[in-house]
Amino acid sequence: MIDNQQFTITINERREFRSTPGVSLLTALKGQQVFIPSACGGRGACGLCKVRVVRGPHSPLSSKERFHLTEEEQRQGLRLSCQVPVDQAMAVAIPDGYFHAKEYRAEVADIRNLTHDIRELQLRLIDPPVLAFKAGQYIELQIPRYAQVQRLSFRAYSIASPPSSPDRIELEIRWIPHGLGTTYIFKHLKLHDQVMFHGPHGDFYLRESPRDIILIAGGSGMAPMKSILLDMRERHDPRTTRYFFGARNRRDLFLVDEMKRLELDLPDFKFIPALSQPLPDDSWHGETGLIMDVVDRHIDSNRPADTYLCGSPAMINACLAVLTRKGFSDDRIFFDKYS
Repeated sequence: MIDNQQFTITINERREFRSTPGVSLLTALKGQQVFIPSACGGRGACGLCKVRVVRGPHSPLSSKERFHLTEEEQRQGLRLSCQVPVDQAMAVAIPDGYFHAKEYRAEVADIRNLTHDIRELQLRLIDPPVLAFKAGQYIELQIPRYAQVQRLSFRAYSIASPPSSPDRIELEIRWIPHGLGTTYIFKHLKLHDQVMFHGPHGDFYLRESPRDIILIAGGSGMAPMKSILLDMRERHDPRTTRYFFGARNRRDLFLVDEMKRLELDLPDFKFIPALSQPLPDDSWHGETGLIMDVVDRHIDSNRPADTYLCGSPAMINACLAVLTRKGFSDDRIFFDKYS
């Protein structure tokens, strides 16, 4: 109903609030400290901010919603919350896990360049002072107004540190030319600056099972894999684990020494880096080729394994084709695409 030009929004039939018209449902929920995952910052590009509309609105789906939502999801009433305007009262249903995400303030405690285009940020939490998360999950970092950018936005970054250090998190961020988030991080963010973020988000995390583990990543997809491996070391996880990491040439490889140390610390772990375009000066004697071809050569379709992938959509889709051909079932494949 309308009350002083505000509309009532009901969440999971047990919580209500009023919102002023003219904002998206994603923004209205965020104003109530209900943080719906949105890796693209509400632009309709990532397709993550799905909620089920139980009652109203009846506005037609946007082109971005038709692209990201399957026909079955559309029949079930799913919408992208960033594309739904608050223009009438409505009731929505969201997973209970979304209520666990909080807003945090942190200080940039360290900045380190890992490669020519990947930067590591260490964030020391201030308020709240700790973040409880699962290895593999991500946070959404607030990108403030800077230079010619006049609006707040958010960008999703996976946590690279283990859950055992909840007062400090590590991010590994790849430079994207002209990217709104990475331009701020690489050109404007400085040591001891304070930042805001919310989280944790995501269902990409290590499952408990008796099966072997296969990890596949490229670029900054290293971040959640590092968190998972460090967590496995601390929990003395004995499972056989193989980690395939794809890079173009040697200058794109990073954290190799840390991965080699993990080979010594974990009972049955092997790191398998591969270069798709090694340079003559690289003096490379390891695996070569696209990472899906390397995976194809190494994995055994007769040995059951849980597989975790993080990287570009193109890389993941190519690897999924290999895994499917080798008989890996969907319920044992977990992936996190970034764009």
